[in-house]
Amino acid sequence: MNILLLGYGKMGKTIDQIAQQRGHQIVERIDLHNMDTLETLDPNTIDVAIEFSQPDAAAKNIRYSLKQGIPVISGTTGWLKEKSAIEGYCIEVDGTFFYASNYSIGVNIFFKLNEYLAKIMARYPDYKPSVEEIHHTEKKDAPSGTAITLAEGLLKALSDKFEWELLKEGKDYQNAGEIPIRALRQGQVPGTHTVTYASPTDDIEIRHTAHSRQGFALGAVLVAEWIKNKKGILSMDDFLKL
Repeated sequence: MNILLLGYGKMGKTIDQIAQQRGHQIVERIDLHNMDTLETLDPNTIDVAIEFSQPDAAAKNIRYSLKQGIPVISGTTGWLKEKSAIEGYCIEVDGTFFYASNYSIGVNIFFKLNEYLAKIMARYPDYKPSVEEIHHTEKKDAPSGTAITLAEGLLKALSDKFEWELLKEGKDYQNAGEIPIRALRQGQVPGTHTVTYASPTDDIEIRHTAHSRQGFALGAVLVAEWIKNKKGILSMDDFLKL
């Protein structure tokens, strides 16, 4: 399989390594320093694009791939206000667009566990939900896409909550109807996400802790292998059939 990497930071480099270990070829590695190279690439030599760039570049990179008829897998977070427009463009050009806030198999199982627990906790309003995420200090967007997905899973089940709120540093408040998300940046933490239900008598917590970027990168490569000959707007639900 011939892969175009759009974004070549730490995640892009890890995907590069895993893809080659699995016998795939990297057609080109694109970052801020060689964006012009996209104009000279032959899309017929590319089977799939894997996009892990920056929030301000994601929509442009995805649109490029769709315009060229290249199936595109995106894991960039912090740009989702433009996601509905990209999905509309994907349908317009009969393309293939796969988005996930997190490609780790374990995290996607965690998403389902979160939704299941939220349905149970909806019957016990004394337990107040919150989300905390911890990432490395180089992560530019907050909250993480994974934290947002967790909060959205809570909102689907908890009828007395209508939106999530990013807590500012040093703040502990929780407004009625809002799910607070605390975003912390520490050292080289790959990603830790905790959902807590706190009551006056006890707390219930579920947590996912990543030990490295390997799980995220492997998941993206596995999706790239799976997506061949598929069309439309796809997600980890389609891939994992959870």
